[in-house]
Amino acid sequence: MKDLIQDILDKALEMGAQYAEIRIEDRKINIFKIKNLNVENSTSGSEKGAYIRVLKNGAWGLASTTTIEKQNLTKTMETALKMAQGISNLVRNPVRLAEVKPVEDKVYPKIEKDPRNFSPEQKIEDLMELSKSILDFNDKINNTDIDYADIYDTRYYGNTDGTYIEQTKVYVWSRTIATAKSNGLITSARYEVGSTKGYVVWDTDPISEIAETLGKRLLNQLKAKAPKAGEWPAVLGPEVVGVFTHEAFGHLGEADLTYSGAVTLQKLGQKIASEHVTIVDDGTVEGAFGSFVYDDEGVKTEKTVLVENGVLVGLMYNREYAAKFEDMLKLNHPNLLDKFNTKPTGNARAENFRFPPIIRMRNTYIEPRDYEFEELYEDIKFGYYFKAFRGGQANVDGTFQVGIQEAYEIVNGEIGEPIRNVSISGNTLETLMLVEAVGRDFKLHPGRCGKGQTAYVGDGGPHIRVKKIKVGGES
Repeated sequence: MKDLIQDILDKALEMGAQYAEIRIEDRKINIFKIKNLNVENSTSGSEKGAYIRVLKNGAWGLASTTTIEKQNLTKTMETALKMAQGISNLVRNPVRLAEVKPVEDKVYPKIEKDPRNFSPEQKIEDLMELSKSILDFNDKINNTDIDYADIYDTRYYGNTDGTYIEQTKVYVWSRTIATAKSNGLITSARYEVGSTKGYVVWDTDPISEIAETLGKRLLNQLKAKAPKAGEWPAVLGPEVVGVFTHEAFGHLGEADLTYSGAVTLQKLGQKIASEHVTIVDDGTVEGAFGSFVYDDEGVKTEKTVLVENGVLVGLMYNREYAAKFEDMLKLNHPNLLDKFNTKPTGNARAENFRFPPIIRMRNTYIEPRDYEFEELYEDIKFGYYFKAFRGGQANVDGTFQVGIQEAYEIVNGEIGEPIRNVSISGNTLETLMLVEAVGRDFKLHPGRCGKGQTAYVGDGGPHIRVKKIKVGGES
């Protein structure tokens, strides 16, 4: 494969490319969907393809193919070159790539249980057991929807800078959504598992424990009351901290979105959070769902500090935007050059060979500090404990909203009754400024992120306390 890739890259340079890269992929995929005790989808297959990207006259040319042979790859490369040539006259700011050291490497996953060694029948049997365990937990639970996927993905990457990498990644993922009904009230709950260590998801999250967690969560919601609308002090659990960090801040820390006008663009090197907050995007966490060794530009992953003790000190970059921010700082903020990171961080990721690599998060979290869990809520006269999220979204102007699926009142320093149908919202930077205590515990959760493409990510952190947060509920 290396010789094939090198031949195409050499040809691209001969034809006038400033830079070229090729990513060839061989993917094996299993997808199952279980609704109650019925199999609604069972798909197993494999696919191969290549993505070629060339830079000519300061413009990108992109092309992909599903035929991996020299003649076709050459034609695909020529198509990309023609595209770059065709749009180069329209490019106002020619693309420049930050320099990175060339590397040759082969990366193999540390798998405890290879998902290829488990039959589709075994995987479906496990999913059926999960569905049955949830439905049997209580007769008020009336529906389960379970999605499952495992991917064994080998990528061969080479570029004209001299980098060549063979890297295999393994992902096993499943999400369960269950609903319950009582006296006309319908509630729902979700639980997501994921691993890069293979088919170990039911070992790390046993089926019986998932069923009990979802069952109790649903029954709590059926008897829960609505929250009081307004701004209240709150404790956020690691799962909620994770989705808040990912959705509300993480996308603002992706250099392409920052450059396009996100609220963080005017805050480079400035204090944007309380001194208790350090936010990291880390691709090196062993076994985490957003971890890998090299990104899809051949840049080694790393632990990237975005916010340090409240100060915005860096962003997530690919090679193009690392160069853009370096040029921008030289022109507009030379005093920040030694303080603000503008080096490629290993965040360029592509869903598969049909997509170009773009800036994506890996494992994004708030670092723990020194508070015990009980210390976070013992001084709250009235507020809320938000334990598990339902979903979230954020905007480049810094506003966010997160739905909560498990929450409780805090009354006179004690965790009290459950509440339902609650969401939290606000301005990200204002909320980060209101973080007044950070716990010593820590947990990462697996997830999937959409940004035109799907990426497997992790997010989380410790429990934290915020002075106030806007709570949606009854007035």
